[in-house]
Amino acid sequence: MSLLAIGLLFGGSTLVVLFSGMPIAFALGGVAVTFMYFFMPAASLDTVTQNVYEELASITLLSIPLFILKGAAIGKSPAGRDLYAAMHAWMSRIPGGLGIANVFACALFAAMAGSSPATCSAIGSAGIPEMRKRGYSPGFAAGIIAAGGTLGILLPPSITMILYAVAAEQSLGRLFLAGIGPGILLVTLFSGYAMWRFRREYRDAMASYAHDGTRSAYLEQEQLTLKQKVEMLPRVVPFVTLLIGVMIALYGGFATPSETAGLGAVLALVLIAVVYQVWRPRDVAPILSSTLKESTMLMFIIGMSLLYSYVMSYLHISQGAAEWIVALALSKWMLLATIVVMVIVLGFFLPPVSIILMTAPIILTPLRAAGFDLIWFGVLMTIVMEMGLIHPPVGLNIFVIKNIAPDIPLKDVIWGVVPFLLLMFLAVLLLCLVPGISTWLPDMIMGKGK
Repeated sequence: MSLLAIGLLFGGSTLVVLFSGMPIAFALGGVAVTFMYFFMPAASLDTVTQNVYEELASITLLSIPLFILKGAAIGKSPAGRDLYAAMHAWMSRIPGGLGIANVFACALFAAMAGSSPATCSAIGSAGIPEMRKRGYSPGFAAGIIAAGGTLGILLPPSITMILYAVAAEQSLGRLFLAGIGPGILLVTLFSGYAMWRFRREYRDAMASYAHDGTRSAYLEQEQLTLKQKVEMLPRVVPFVTLLIGVMIALYGGFATPSETAGLGAVLALVLIAVVYQVWRPRDVAPILSSTLKESTMLMFIIGMSLLYSYVMSYLHISQGAAEWIVALALSKWMLLATIVVMVIVLGFFLPPVSIILMTAPIILTPLRAAGFDLIWFGVLMTIVMEMGLIHPPVGLNIFVIKNIAPDIPLKDVIWGVVPFLLLMFLAVLLLCLVPGISTWLPDMIMGKGK
């Protein structure tokens, strides 16, 4: 059978199995093992466990369960609620300050947790009811939390970036730094939209009040005193200090990513014990249970995705696809646009973890040949995958929002995230036009890359 026929059969089989509803890890692993049986030496089946183990035996991947533990410790405690309350208090005088507070709270929580669903759940459970109580439309409230939650895979420590660094063989520290500039850009764009949308809804509320006397909650904004604002800081400052300390340890060269993850996890457990008295076995058990479940699920997906990539490489499917893309002789930016569209389409069906590990063997070679900086592309790809978290049919964050606020119609949630999708697309265009948004910080701190 020709390489083209094997490749088409491999890709077609993958789509059929994924559309069957089978869990992603089992789907990818099942396709990989089946093709090993039919197209690879019989002895290769005896090495499945060895191959998966060798692929997972990476000191960088070790940091993933530790970052998940750190995120669970913060997410399962009232830290997210307190962080949101403090941001809201200090931004209450700004037009749209409540929406902006949600964006900033999502950004800070994302930088501590490294998980998009955790960020969405922790901030949304407090932020959505508060916004709706104060007059914000349900779609806007849902959209700003869903979009803010996506920052969990862009701002360090990002589990998605850890996997990209492994797949692309790039510096994890440099990649983490490269995500900070675009993260700030997205926070700025989201906050600007929140302010504009607030002004529009507030103006509509005023017009409605003047027309028929209907008084919206928008018109009754509570103002807190300086004393009340200061009283909220003691519970937030320790966690912000943890965030800064972890960043200094990582980027200052004092610890490796795995050591930093371990340090962050231990300190997070200590902080919730001290600040919230979460130290009894019955209090800590949900944190450990959540960490174990999420880590097992994620590592299983990673292991099967890596086995899938190994089979693609052994059968020369990935090499053949890469050579075919190069042979098309596309212009540099047309090549990038084609790959971005492919990632967007895959985002309809697959989570970022699988997209990275499945596509890296195919797309990195043409991108490197075209002269693209793979650190810069990793950030760009992360933003594109962020879009997949808030657009249907998968849209993981959309379903997290539905779980938090089941009374908000799915239609309203989807329309609520559309403006943020457009803003993320704008951020992608700006990164293409001004690559320095992403590369200036790692170049300044770690020197010019290769």
